[in-house]
Amino acid sequence: MSDTLLKIARASISNRLGIEFPEPDCPPELNEPGATFVTLTLDGNLRGCIGTLEAHRPLFLDTRQNAIAAAFSDPRFPPLSMAEHAHIRIEVSLLSQAAPLVFSGEEEALRQLSPGIDGIIFECGRSRSTFLPQVWESLPEPASFLAQLKLKAGLSGSFWSDEVKLSRYTVSKWQEQ
Repeated sequence: MSDTLLKIARASISNRLGIEFPEPDCPPELNEPGATFVTLTLDGNLRGCIGTLEAHRPLFLDTRQNAIAAAFSDPRFPPLSMAEHAHIRIEVSLLSQAAPLVFSGEEEALRQLSPGIDGIIFECGRSRSTFLPQVWESLPEPASFLAQLKLKAGLSGSFWSDEVKLSRYTVSKWQEQ
């Protein structure tokens, strides 16, 4: 499955740029619903990352759509150029179903986080954000991880409310070599 998802992502981006790249045949399991994030890096730096938190379409289609969005619609970056195409590295993360955390306050929530393992979804009112488990590599402390997640949601890093909801998920991930 890993090679197939990476090839689907590469083919989707290449074909959108007008570079002919055959999409692989899909094994039956890729027709099952799945949630993915597609991350693009260029020279080791983030170049785009878009994904889906809940499985609502076939895995092959989710990967295809997220690859195109990461390359051409991530609001943090201009659309991927033809010159960049040959140099990007693609990673596909397949998400497990998210499970809510139960806590009575921020300190209790922080104690439940598993650095390096958990992807976290932060929600409060209309504010929502997520970090994949890979983000723990650059934010290894739970307090700083959660503070940056709040900032990503458009809130203060010190924000807290009884309305905060946190969920966790894990990923299986594959990278181009």
